[in-house]
Amino acid sequence: MSAAVQPQSLYALPESIDDAVTLLQAGNYIADRSLATAVFLALKLCRPLFLEGEAGVGKTEIAKVLAGTLGRRLIRLQCYEGLDIAAAVYEWNYARQMLEIRLAEAAQTGSREEIAHDIFSDRFLIRRPLLQALEPGPSGPPVLLIDELDRTDEPFEAYLLELLSDFQVTIPEIGIIKAPEPPIVIITSNRTREIHDALKRRCFYYWVDYPDAARELEILRAKVPQAADGLSREVVAFIQKLRGQDLYKLPGVAETIDWTDALVQLDQVALNPQAVDNSLGALLKYQDDIARIRGSEAARLLDEIRTEMAAR
Repeated sequence: MSAAVQPQSLYALPESIDDAVTLLQAGNYIADRSLATAVFLALKLCRPLFLEGEAGVGKTEIAKVLAGTLGRRLIRLQCYEGLDIAAAVYEWNYARQMLEIRLAEAAQTGSREEIAHDIFSDRFLIRRPLLQALEPGPSGPPVLLIDELDRTDEPFEAYLLELLSDFQVTIPEIGIIKAPEPPIVIITSNRTREIHDALKRRCFYYWVDYPDAARELEILRAKVPQAADGLSREVVAFIQKLRGQDLYKLPGVAETIDWTDALVQLDQVALNPQAVDNSLGALLKYQDDIARIRGSEAARLLDEIRTEMAAR
């Protein structure tokens, strides 16, 4: 969980789908028009945007790009099994409360009711990411990233319903805390489990798929401009072929970028079987997948790619 302040930006909230495309491109995010439409509608309607898809396809990056291009504070809640309200929303500063009670008792000031009322006030409240996201910022409401929601359990998912529908949380000792303006909420899921319909109903939903070859090449040119154009084309063609293989974990866009970076560091201007074999660890993250592709299969895929490129 982290909160970071982004620099002031000249970009305003998009007024059209074309504006949304431009906004994302300003942060080097190459989105197809359907994704830009989802972003535009979520921002225009002040609805949370629920992004689902395989790991590494660029879901988390959208929140980072929006925070950067809009000049908003990015507040990130990284989800995990066992995440609870104390870590995600708020908790009381028990050490300070105990000290306050002892000081009041020593000074013999105030009744028990007055002390109890005082120690459950805002100055003893520790605000965690979800509560921080309800606070206004100098450049506008923050961007709240609830990352990998599928890693949490259903009770926490149910707790989010009030936040996502009314942009407020209820603290029993204080009451309702509501955002003056709704934050920009991006929720991601790798679909390791199904998210309940009640939560999805409060969001604008979009499935982020692997990009086609043309868009992946465009992404690579934006993210790794130092790579030779021929290398980038071969990398994209190779990865597009890999996604048709029976692998445990198909490479995402993040792996495409990482692998190309690695190949550039190895001074490669084109793919060859040895370079592929030596750098597969930057592309595939399971040994069974690496063993399946390394050697003759990698050479076969490269031959197919070269034959197809020559035929164009």
